[in-house]
Amino acid sequence: MPRSLGGTARGQGLGLLLTALSVLSAPAALLAQAPIFPDQIGMYQKRAPTTLSAPDRPLYEEYGLEASEQAVYVQGEGVTKKQFTATGWRTHDSTGAMALFESRRPPGAKPATFAPLSVTTSDGVIFEYGNYVIQFTGGQPDNADMTHFYNQLPKFENSPLPLLATALPKDGLVPNSERYLLGPVSLQRFAPEIPPSTAAFRYGSEAQLGKYNTPKGLMTMVLFDYPTPNMAREQTVDFEKIAKAAVKRAGPLVAIVLDPPDPDAAERLLGKITYQAQVTENEKVPVNEIKGFAGQLISMFILAGIVILLCVVAGLAYAGLRIMRRKLSKRDDPDAMITLSIDHRGGSR
Repeated sequence: MPRSLGGTARGQGLGLLLTALSVLSAPAALLAQAPIFPDQIGMYQKRAPTTLSAPDRPLYEEYGLEASEQAVYVQGEGVTKKQFTATGWRTHDSTGAMALFESRRPPGAKPATFAPLSVTTSDGVIFEYGNYVIQFTGGQPDNADMTHFYNQLPKFENSPLPLLATALPKDGLVPNSERYLLGPVSLQRFAPEIPPSTAAFRYGSEAQLGKYNTPKGLMTMVLFDYPTPNMAREQTVDFEKIAKAAVKRAGPLVAIVLDPPDPDAAERLLGKITYQAQVTENEKVPVNEIKGFAGQLISMFILAGIVILLCVVAGLAYAGLRIMRRKLSKRDDPDAMITLSIDHRGGSR
């Protein structure tokens, strides 16, 4: 019997361990299911949300996906019924959301004014807002209702976007072809010709990819940004080893055109990559202000010394006056202290 109980206990413990491991190893797309959208947007009521899975889980995880949700919003009934589908993804920060927005943007999308990063599609709109990527299909809320919607977004983060995102030359750039690279996964998806060791994301580098029209066909350029110019200089040696690639370094930036169909067009494109360092000099405090403050401080010490000296002189003068009065006066000192002489037996003399 004890052996049976022990086996049962061990079996229960093993079952709990397997359950915990299964939870930890569950797909991120399932764990990311969390409420994003409110129960109501304007006059539209939220229906039960549906399961939303990431089409490319490794890529979305590299972008920092934390949660996703899809829900249908309905207003009215019958012939007056209106509805739209809202799909949302929340990432760790705004840079990840921007990269996710670029990857989900359709090739034929048109720029929109819905948000700074927004496009209209054939059936709706998709835009980036802070660390969120939102897509409305089949319709969308009124602009007046969006302010309240933004204020209800949980775990909202709105850090500035990297300047690299807008550093690609605009002439000849194919619309919606930009892709932001944050690690080896996105590099493999959009620029597999570049080895991960050459990109060296371990140094904290990031890259922006874009495609360009040339008379001889499409041309792909990837612009890397490294923390320091020295790192960029070291990696340039590895980039130049890639076959049929044109490379240029400018400060901490390294631009590479992959297998260009037109070498002359590649050189002209690389010539537009420039870098101008901005040196920030610490502001110096004017000398006159330093001298003025020092003068005030010295004056305070001098005044304190004069007051102390006056107090000492006044004390010595008063003490001397008392001594002179006591020696010159034949009468008892009116300010003298009265004392009682008491012997050890308790009597007085």
